[in-house]
Amino acid sequence: MARTIALIPAAGMGKRMGAGSNKQYLMLDGMPILARTVQTFQEADCIDAIYLVSPEQEIPFCRSEVVERYGFTKVRAIVPGGSERQHSVYNGLRAIEGIQPDDIVLIHDGVRPFVSVQMLEDATAAAREGGACVVAVPVKDTVKVVREGVVTATPPRETLWLAQTPQGFRYDLIRAAHDQAAAEGFLGTDDASLMEWQGQPVRVVQGDYRNIKITTPEDMILAEAFLKEKN
Repeated sequence: MARTIALIPAAGMGKRMGAGSNKQYLMLDGMPILARTVQTFQEADCIDAIYLVSPEQEIPFCRSEVVERYGFTKVRAIVPGGSERQHSVYNGLRAIEGIQPDDIVLIHDGVRPFVSVQMLEDATAAAREGGACVVAVPVKDTVKVVREGVVTATPPRETLWLAQTPQGFRYDLIRAAHDQAAAEGFLGTDDASLMEWQGQPVRVVQGDYRNIKITTPEDMILAEAFLKEKN
């Protein structure tokens, strides 16, 4: 039976947060954001192992204050990150021990703590069936294409979705995409874009508008409100 491996990059510097520390370690109702994220993967029966990606100098802190403090037994390794998110993911892909071509890798932002077990199960199933998928939600607003301050197009709203994570892939496919991108110097906006660049179909899995990526102080306000309502 093919395994499902979670790869969670948490190597960003969080400059837009302006908090003086990396955003993944900010406390959200008494628990680091990253720990809240990992907890869902720890609890999900569909996840066999977890690999975290962290700035190299923060690995001891990540190990002691996240993995060991909260008893995340599924975490197999903390991998040094790269200069870009794509490089960090590539490092993580190469570090997974005993990985098989048909194993599924779910790549998820460390600062999306409201991912649900249902999303993980849905993404795993879609990736197993089609090879690649992205969790996403339909846009609510009208979107304008703007060049040099002037609107040039208004795409049909029903064709536009906001990409989230997890993004799920069969290992051989996402590894080949990252290998080629590294060889050719291609930098995508997310992992699914590497598959699209290769001409591979990517399925869409329904996400949740609360599955936010915590990037700015305003996001923290939203996150705290979501937790308050949940509790």
